[in-house]
Amino acid sequence: MKIKTILITGSTDGIGKQTALELAEKGHQIIIHGRNVQKSDSACREIIKKSGNQRVGFVAADFTDLSEINRMAKEIVSIFGKLDVLINNAGVFENEKVILPNGFERTFMVNHLAPFALTLGLLELLKKSPAGRIVNVSSMAQSGSIDFDNLNGEKYFDPYNAYAVSKLENVLFTFKLARMLSGSDVTVNCLHPGVINTKLLHAGWGMGGASVHQGAQNSIFAAVSSEMEGKTGLYLVSQKPAKASALAYDKQVQDRLWEISLKLLEKFS
Repeated sequence: MKIKTILITGSTDGIGKQTALELAEKGHQIIIHGRNVQKSDSACREIIKKSGNQRVGFVAADFTDLSEINRMAKEIVSIFGKLDVLINNAGVFENEKVILPNGFERTFMVNHLAPFALTLGLLELLKKSPAGRIVNVSSMAQSGSIDFDNLNGEKYFDPYNAYAVSKLENVLFTFKLARMLSGSDVTVNCLHPGVINTKLLHAGWGMGGASVHQGAQNSIFAAVSSEMEGKTGLYLVSQKPAKASALAYDKQVQDRLWEISLKLLEKFS
């Protein structure tokens, strides 16, 4: 097995932490990410202890702040110098509309703009890998529609709608980036992790689900399975290609989200 360097965002708890642990147990070099240094360091130490793998490091960045995301991307380039797999796992469910100091609604910022910005910041590093992989954790709860005049909750805010639209954005981003990177050595796929017993599920739906171990299998499959070599632009459910929301395949919608997202990043760069 080739040892891969793998970054998992939002990996201080839930599915992300379990994914990091199980990939560390397989011997890969793991980069933990959390909101703050203390939590990230703690998760890193725990995973080293449980897995027996010393090749586990961490980075910290608050995904509500674009400057922190940019700093984190540069840190990964300078400290680790290589990256084979990026798993965009971090996500939130907000029961109330929260407008951040930068003017973005928190669900839109953390679930879409943050992974969008981080991925672009790490793309050149991923291109240097002989077989780079980008894995975006979406959800079967993805929306069937998107209002480009309400990305930031300008007209109305509904917690479930905001979350569902952000998960559709993950798929639109995946399919667009897969098209753009077609012919390169970098593949881009997204997945539904399952209905998993996480803080996010409790926050949004007030219910439990399957184990985090079960949820982690989907990300692990997309990240390192030999079955996924060279496969790109897929939406996976239970480790098999599945149909995403019909709107996710609309190239004009993919392009529009991409253009809007780039303009928003430029505004804050």
